[in-house]
Amino acid sequence: MRLLISFAALFLSVIFLQLGSGGIAPLDAISGLELGFSRAEIGLLGSSHFVGFFIGCWWAPRLMGSVGHSRAFAAFTALGTIGILSHMIVIDAIAWSAMRVMSGICIAGCYTVIESWLQAKVSNETRGRAMGTYRVVDIGGSLMAQMMISVLAPASYVSYNILAIVCCAALIPLVLTRTSAPAVPDAPRLRPSLAWKRSPLAAAGVISAGVTTASFRMVGPLYGVEVGLSIDQIAFFLSAFVLGGALSQYPAGWLADRYDRRWVLIWLSGAAILSCAVTVGLASSGANGVMLAAGVFGFATFPIYSVAAAHAHDFATDEERVELSAALMFLYAVGAIASPYVVSKLIDGFGPEAMFAFVSAIHLILIVFGVLRMKVRKTTTKTNYVYAPRTSFLIGRLMGRAREKD
Repeated sequence: MRLLISFAALFLSVIFLQLGSGGIAPLDAISGLELGFSRAEIGLLGSSHFVGFFIGCWWAPRLMGSVGHSRAFAAFTALGTIGILSHMIVIDAIAWSAMRVMSGICIAGCYTVIESWLQAKVSNETRGRAMGTYRVVDIGGSLMAQMMISVLAPASYVSYNILAIVCCAALIPLVLTRTSAPAVPDAPRLRPSLAWKRSPLAAAGVISAGVTTASFRMVGPLYGVEVGLSIDQIAFFLSAFVLGGALSQYPAGWLADRYDRRWVLIWLSGAAILSCAVTVGLASSGANGVMLAAGVFGFATFPIYSVAAAHAHDFATDEERVELSAALMFLYAVGAIASPYVVSKLIDGFGPEAMFAFVSAIHLILIVFGVLRMKVRKTTTKTNYVYAPRTSFLIGRLMGRAREKD
């Protein structure tokens, strides 16, 4: 309890950030349809978010070094709030894309500040409990954010104003905390090639995870509308995906710690392909069937990033872990930037089931690549499996000793 109280301000800021930022993606997709945007333009909004996310991850440590944690957090929050508020002032897809870049910078920057603060305050004795609480808060906030869509009217100034207020509220707990700001950490060097050098399969796995997750979370509302879900049902549809992913973390970790992680990745990709078939098959079975399929899809696909990251860390030295985590995050962002636009174009040309055909193709490639890699190199001593949030380039430093071998 004392640990929770000591980090209460940081965790409360995380909840507000999730509520403000997690709601903008589905609201933009639904509002775009209401305002007559093409599906490709709606996909571009999702891709723009991850462009901003990458910029924020790179820029945040440097800004903290110049102005400190609190001022950097305030600047990123202000940028995100401006981006949200501007939506109903300028009704244009390209302008909205620029606004989504601002929101992406806000999220990555704010998470970098929060995780830097957490890293400085936790000890090796409290790290496990702090990270466990952080994951629960992060996933819980994400679930609540999806549910907000059921009460937000599309293309409404009031709806965007509510999200902007919530995003701005993230400033209050962190800025008013009595806890002194920590020393600014060194920014990790960004070496994407490091991930490929340590494990080509892990690099391919995190790219696949970026393609899969970004496709569903950014373009999923389009799919929901296409198969007949109402606006409030889309909130449950997206929440089912997040809940399924949360429930899969323990069994995926159990398997990854006991069996060859390459086989776990291959079987997860096989399950992802099967879940895509189930989702398409249940598209005409009513709202309950569609939501059940979303939960199954999340259960199969959510752990792929963490399993791939664990496999990469099996081949890394302790000195490389922070930079390797940053490299994996970069590759995840590459997949996430490309996929929303590509998927929206496919839906435009071939219908809603094209999204899952595309995701299935990505995972089929990953299966083939995984089998080939198993013939090239034997497995090695395992590090501990860790659920790896995709929040900032500093997440590897925050994990600390979590990946050390027993």
